[in-house]
Amino acid sequence: MEDCCRDSLLIHLPSLLLLLQLPAGGSAGECLPSPSLLLGGDITLPCRVSPAMDVENMELRWFRSKFSEAVFIYQNQREQREEQLAQYRGRTSLVKDFLTQGDAAVLIHNVQAFDNGLYTCFFRMGIFYEEANVELKVAGVGSAPQVHITGPEEDGVRVVCIASGWFPKPQVQWRALSGEKFLTFSETQAQDSEGLFTIETTLVVRDSSSGNVTCSVLNPILGQEKAMTIFIPEPFFPQSSPWKLAFMVILTVLMLLLLGAVFYIMREHTAKLQETQEWKKLHREKEEDQWIKEEALKARGKAGQDWRKEKFQALSVSLDPESAHSSLAISDDKTSVTFKDSPKDTGDETYSVLGHEDITSGCCYWEVEIRNAEEKSEWALGVCRRGVERKGWYQECPGKGFWVVGVYDKKVFSLPDNSELLVPVPHRVGVFLDLKEGDVSFYNMTDGSHIFSFPLAPSSETLFPYFRLREGDVSLTICSGDICDQEGTVGGRKRQGREAEKKKHFMHHLT
Repeated sequence: MEDCCRDSLLIHLPSLLLLLQLPAGGSAGECLPSPSLLLGGDITLPCRVSPAMDVENMELRWFRSKFSEAVFIYQNQREQREEQLAQYRGRTSLVKDFLTQGDAAVLIHNVQAFDNGLYTCFFRMGIFYEEANVELKVAGVGSAPQVHITGPEEDGVRVVCIASGWFPKPQVQWRALSGEKFLTFSETQAQDSEGLFTIETTLVVRDSSSGNVTCSVLNPILGQEKAMTIFIPEPFFPQSSPWKLAFMVILTVLMLLLLGAVFYIMREHTAKLQETQEWKKLHREKEEDQWIKEEALKARGKAGQDWRKEKFQALSVSLDPESAHSSLAISDDKTSVTFKDSPKDTGDETYSVLGHEDITSGCCYWEVEIRNAEEKSEWALGVCRRGVERKGWYQECPGKGFWVVGVYDKKVFSLPDNSELLVPVPHRVGVFLDLKEGDVSFYNMTDGSHIFSFPLAPSSETLFPYFRLREGDVSLTICSGDICDQEGTVGGRKRQGREAEKKKHFMHHLT
């Protein structure tokens, strides 16, 4: 740039030292000599043009190591946030009091350790520009060191010192009671999410006459130091056989206790695993027996007739509009439910309606057809007790008085544990309620396959058919007797070919 341009727009930025004291526990400490600042306080980065002039119409940019890493941008007489780094959004502001006098300082709020480093102030007006640098040094004093003995080490005693919450990386030193420094020790360091350092250093003390040892941690910028002293009794050193014997005995006992605990946990885990496997085996055998019985009964029944209808009485179900959620629309014949408008699933509402018929005894069934099911459609159906809580969001589980299955994300689940059932998504579901045996079962009425069964505890409470929607344009329609018989007959013809091949196998089990 030409000399005249530099003379007219020259920036003077003094070096800046920011001092933070970080006391143990992360709370703010006392201010250090000026300039000083508590953790989470504010700091002003000065920037001035010389000679003084009005900079309201200039472009001002504060950035870190790269021009694109913007801390603050002032352009067209307002703050620009499009290029601003995420960690500075909401934490920076322009000091506008002296813009007409050439002073364009930027205030950084809630200063953190990662704010440490070099900043560049950049001015531009037309084709002329200038920049200058300022270094921000952040310093913090963390917790006092914690020193403890961890055990014998070769021919000495191992002592560990830990200090956290320091910035920048502190200097660690071990000293004996005489003031002599230990030169040989190990050290590890780590930084937390806020950039503060945790230091762990290990010293092996071999001289039993040392008595006290001191671990000191020093902030290299502030010159502040925190220290802790620990006394090492002479019997702790390896040459003292009584201490060594006691330590070995204690260590052996601890190891035996640990091994015993591990053995107990493994035995309990093995027992639970065996119990789970036995339960799964019994459950699988029960399902296989039920499937064989179902297929055998279907083979013996009339062609196209659902075998379950021989035992269960068809229940004529109608929807109760007074029990419906305000977002649901009930058809005039009270057999179909859908949404009035497509709702947005916020997760805090459950849209349900009950059947008008109460069920207190016997065996009955009804069929429900699922229409307009889309990929994101969610629905559930089953039975519930009289007087269950159905306001807002509620849990559909047997403990709360609900026995339901449903579809979500094109998968079938049993509620409430959301266990995925590896069965096809049904388009017509039969709900078979047996209050004599204490069972409610769900079947795919298109192919006659079993979906899921719940055991029902003996109870004198009244049950009601239950229907629930959550998302999509899906509708649930209760089939009338004629419609279901017709659709069942069609399904029966489609299955006759497959069932003929299985018939011999099923009849064999009956005999």
